[in-house]
Amino acid sequence: MVLIFQTGLVAAPSTFTVATYNLENYLELATDSRPAKSPESKTRIYESLRALKPDVLALQEIGSLNALMQLRAALVLEGLEYPHWEFVAGFDTNIHVAVLSRFPFVHRQSHTNDSFLLHGRRFRVSRGFAELDIRVHPTYVFTLMTAHLKSRRLAAEVDETELREQEAVLLREKIEARLKSEPNTNLIVLGDFNDVKDSRSIKTIIGRGKKALVDTRPAEMNGDNQPSPVPHFAPRNINWTHYYGKEDIYSRIDYILISPGMAKEWNSQGTYVLALPNWGIASDHRPLVASFIAEDK
Repeated sequence: MVLIFQTGLVAAPSTFTVATYNLENYLELATDSRPAKSPESKTRIYESLRALKPDVLALQEIGSLNALMQLRAALVLEGLEYPHWEFVAGFDTNIHVAVLSRFPFVHRQSHTNDSFLLHGRRFRVSRGFAELDIRVHPTYVFTLMTAHLKSRRLAAEVDETELREQEAVLLREKIEARLKSEPNTNLIVLGDFNDVKDSRSIKTIIGRGKKALVDTRPAEMNGDNQPSPVPHFAPRNINWTHYYGKEDIYSRIDYILISPGMAKEWNSQGTYVLALPNWGIASDHRPLVASFIAEDK
């Protein structure tokens, strides 16, 4: 849908969508620990994104900048053009976070050098955080933060759960800074946070009280519409985003969280996890998308 301003000169969307997708090693060349992405897997990713058609796309596990440019070029052939992009070169030199957007960035403040002390040692945030102000149309701007927190794989130096929790603390500090200066700001925090809803890291990111983020909780659009039989639990619809082969489990570790100000513009009916046959050819994650009304409420 588009909104035509009274001048007749500017057309702008009345709704827009924001998605997140961990592409599982979208590398052009293999490394010692990660394989290159196969053509078959890439093709399935393109098909998935063509089905979603997101206006703004947060990505995790992008390899080099060249890999991101190759993805952008391939998506043009799928009818998806993203003239605006951000590539975050963090401490991890193999995989990165990135953002593709149909809309321009009016401010960039990505973070590539954050660190923390843990058990007397200093550690770096592996993949950094992207932080962007994005202008959907002349009268509507929102802020996007995306991250890829430490995985559940064993870490040599210290417990991986503690590393992830410390990264979550730093991410929450950036959220607090935005909400303190602009309590009603339109903020989306999304990505692969590598933990479940009841974990300390996810609780830290969401926060408490008036500054707590809202969990959009995307689920499959498969017809499930029943409320939970237990009032304080979420509905029993299917919302897993990741398959962990080592433990043979499916879990929700990818999130789209929004500030109270952004929640006023959230369109829950356009928010879902993409469910396609043979989804696992593309990645061990499924993409999720949320829809919003491009008007401050």
